[in-house]
Amino acid sequence: MTGSLVVVGTGPGNPEQMTPEAAAAIAAAEDFFGYFPYLDRLSLRHDQRRHASDNREELARAREALAMAAAGGKVCVVSGGDPGVFAMAAAVCEALEAGPEEWRDIDLTIIPGVTAMLAVAARAGAPLGHDFCAISLSTNLKPWHVIEERIVAAAKAGFVMAFYNPISKARPNQLGAAFDLLRHHLPPSVPVIFGRAAGRPDEAIRTVSLADAAPEMADMATCIIVGTSETRVIERGGKQPLVYSPRSYRGGSA
Repeated sequence: MTGSLVVVGTGPGNPEQMTPEAAAAIAAAEDFFGYFPYLDRLSLRHDQRRHASDNREELARAREALAMAAAGGKVCVVSGGDPGVFAMAAAVCEALEAGPEEWRDIDLTIIPGVTAMLAVAARAGAPLGHDFCAISLSTNLKPWHVIEERIVAAAKAGFVMAFYNPISKARPNQLGAAFDLLRHHLPPSVPVIFGRAAGRPDEAIRTVSLADAAPEMADMATCIIVGTSETRVIERGGKQPLVYSPRSYRGGSA
């Protein structure tokens, strides 16, 4: 007997930013696997069951969810944001590839969601209006020298960058190191957007120049967007400035 497994993203945190498709999938599922805070965002019925775990247990969580689905369960794996962006969809695929052959018969659906960089970008204006990339600063799954190489390559190529997992108690120095690295390749005037908890009641959006960007401005709930020499800032007198990257390339140096 084979059941179903759906992987959903709840969005940045505001219930209104969860897609109707994700909400429908949540309503239809029976067992839910996810990181504690993400499961806390759901209003589950008495007949729906939570299986919460820590944020570094993604692969074990994926295996448990797949095993339950293979036994006939209607299972939902929950991520924040979009499940395919530094989240649970990749862990589920990794576990499925390495797991028993019968897991490949599971009815698997991955439902997209609004990821943090999109929520932050919308609050700030349109900083992702031209080519961009997303980089996780976490060294849990890759070494720091690889992150440095990717930051430098993106800066040289003129990509706007979105930084996920920018800082934590275990990694207090890497965000500052990333800013120092960027200052060797980008003008000091390049705008840097610190978007904390975008869409939630404790939201805080702040735009500073690269010259003034500091790691103390971020925490793990912050997504950071770093512009390029092409990115523009429109001052609006007492209101939050609009930051946007022009749709057409104007030939500015990276």
